[in-house]
Amino acid sequence: MPKDPTLIFYTNEPANAETPLDALRENFITPVDLFYMRNHGPVPEMDIKNYRLEVKGMVENELRLSLDELMNDFPKQTVMATLQCAGNRRDQLIEIAPVPGEVPWQSGAIGNATWSGARLKDILKKAGIKKGAEYAAFMGADDVIRNGKNVGFGASIEIDKALCDEVLLAYEMNGKPLEPIHGAPFRVVVPGYIGARSVKWLTEITLQKTPSNNYFQAHAYQLFPPQASAETVDWDSGLQLSELQVNCVITFPQKNNVVKSKTLNVQGYALGAKKIARVDVSIDGGETWSTAKLLHQKEKWAWAFWEADIQLPNGEHEIIARAFDTASNTQPEDAKHVWNFKGYMNNAWHRVKICVE
Repeated sequence: MPKDPTLIFYTNEPANAETPLDALRENFITPVDLFYMRNHGPVPEMDIKNYRLEVKGMVENELRLSLDELMNDFPKQTVMATLQCAGNRRDQLIEIAPVPGEVPWQSGAIGNATWSGARLKDILKKAGIKKGAEYAAFMGADDVIRNGKNVGFGASIEIDKALCDEVLLAYEMNGKPLEPIHGAPFRVVVPGYIGARSVKWLTEITLQKTPSNNYFQAHAYQLFPPQASAETVDWDSGLQLSELQVNCVITFPQKNNVVKSKTLNVQGYALGAKKIARVDVSIDGGETWSTAKLLHQKEKWAWAFWEADIQLPNGEHEIIARAFDTASNTQPEDAKHVWNFKGYMNNAWHRVKICVE
C-alpha cells in the first residue's frame, strides 16, 4: 500500500516520516497509509519461505519457528495500542537548544492501530524459561551501519513485561497483513513502551540476565541529563528508555494559526503507560485551568482523544494543555526542564500560540 502523500518526510532512505496533526486527529485508529515511519536502515528483503524465528538463550528448548507455525500453532490475539517514537515533539526541544544529528520530529511521530498476532508469552512458555532470565532481547533483520559497522537493530524488555498478555509478535495491522515498511512478516508490539522496543522484521528472541547490548538499547535510546552534551557525555550514565511518560498534544488549533471565531473547540491527543484520567486546558499561562472532555477511553493501551470549548477575545493567545494518568502522574511545566542533547521524551506542557481576529 502506498503511503499518503501528505506525510511529512525527513528522509526517504531510510524512510522517516510523520503524520500531519490535522490528519492524525481525524481517526482514532490511524490508517496504515498515514501511520508514521521510523527506520534506521533500509527495509530488509525477507525470504518468507525460509523464514525462521530463533528463540534461544536461557530457555529449556531452543526453537526455530516458521511463519506457518507462528501463525497457526499459537492463539491469535488482538490488541489496540498506540506506538510513539521517543523523539516525538523534538522540535520544541530544538527551539531551546540544538539537537544535532537527530530527526526533527514535530508531534506526529505517533499512531494508534489494532495489532494481531501471537502472544510473546505463549512462545516463551513453549521454549521454557530458565530460572534467572530477566530480559527478553530482540533482533531484527535490518542492516544498520554505525561507525562503519553493521550493528543491526535490537532492543530488550524486562521478562515481567514480556510475559504480559498485551505483548505480541504481530503479523496483522488494522486487520490486514503487516506491510514490509511496518515490519513484515513479524514485529514485536510492546504497548506502553517507546516505539523503539517494538522491533520490526523480528529474527531472534534471546532470554538473558542483562538488557540487550545492541547499539540502540545500550547507547542510542538513552536519556541523559540537561548538562550533558555529545562531547562531554559519559555514555554509561544514561537511563535506558522503556515506559512512555504522560504526554499531551494540541492538534487544533496549530502553531501560528489565525482563527476568526472567538469560540474555539480545542482538540488533541494524550497518552502514557497508564490510562489518561484528565486533560486540562489553560489560556492564562497556567493560572487557571478548564477540564477537557475525554473521548475513546475503553482501550487500555490506546491514546485518548480530548476536546475543550474555550472563549478567546481578539488578539494573540497561548493555549496550554497538560494531562494526568490514573496514578496522578502529570507533565513538567517547561520544556527546558526536560531538554537533552538527544532530544528524547519531551513531555512538557504543550503550548500553541495563535491569533484571534
